Amino acid sequence: MRVKFINIYIENMRKINLIVIHCSATRCDRCYTEHDLTTDHIRRGFGEAGYHYYIRRNGDIKTLRPVEKAGAHVRGYNANSIGVCYEGGLDEHGKPADTRTPFQKHSLRVLVKLLLRDYPGSRVCGHRDLSPDRNHDGEIEPEEWVKQCPCFDAAEILSEAVPEMPGYR
Repeated sequence: MRVKFINIYIENMRKINLIVIHCSATRCDRCYTEHDLTTDHIRRGFGEAGYHYYIRRNGDIKTLRPVEKAGAHVRGYNANSIGVCYEGGLDEHGKPADTRTPFQKHSLRVLVKLLLRDYPGSRVCGHRDLSPDRNHDGEIEPEEWVKQCPCFDAAEILSEAVPEMPGYR
């Protein structure tokens, strides 16, 4: 449906009720730019990056896909979600780990707060939290996770202690 507003047609915005946090599943000792991520997604058959936002290790927030457009980041949930990915998620040995820098923690917290202001009532979760409930007990438990992503409890973002920012004392 299109709505006419002062001679401009505005497409109805899709309904957002989920903010999904991801990691890039790249080692914390290696650089993985938004260009690298986008290139990898295109090679996998996506026309562009699947995430809406990407947070670099220095805390920079990169917009990769318009929020008005459904993402390609979690099968079965893309239509009503926003995908946020942080650079990292693997330690120096390639094992899943929460590798967020203080800058990433700060930027992620700010971005999630802004998104919740724009989409009140949305649930914040990690990609792993949308794994199938294989034992049908109504709870997704660690042994049911398809992947570890984002390697921390995304629902805790807003209750985590505010990270101390180096150089801002």
